[in-house]
Amino acid sequence: MNIDNDEAGIVRLIPQKPPFVMVGKAICSDEMHTETEFYIRSDTIFVEDGFFREPGLIENMAQTMAVRGGLARKSGDKKAQVGMIGAVKNFRCYRLPRMHTTIRTRIVLEGEILGAAMIRGAVFQADEKLAECEMKIFMKEDNENLYPG
Repeated sequence: MNIDNDEAGIVRLIPQKPPFVMVGKAICSDEMHTETEFYIRSDTIFVEDGFFREPGLIENMAQTMAVRGGLARKSGDKKAQVGMIGAVKNFRCYRLPRMHTTIRTRIVLEGEILGAAMIRGAVFQADEKLAECEMKIFMKEDNENLYPG
């Protein structure tokens, strides 16, 4: 699979636009698994007191799912769908990552039904798991007015 690994390439895959982009590089993706990396800059939304906070970790996992969808649709030249987090379950944060570090995020697609995807996600630095959760993400086909620009 050909993956664009610059910021512009990632932005083409997902509906979010800067400054709300919280994925930076697609590492791999197949039908069940997707992995991304993200370098946490000081101007990243959800950085507070030098740490990337819990809402950012959750959004990073959701955007990793958006990368998966964007890669799957890339060959069909369709727009990235908007995903809306419907539920977050069993969120655990073991340690917050500092700004100016890189995190790696892995999601596993547990199932899809009626426009909703159920995923398990985890965020790592090196081999240390920083956070994990389960999510239900609802996908919206028509995203024309939700993310202008």
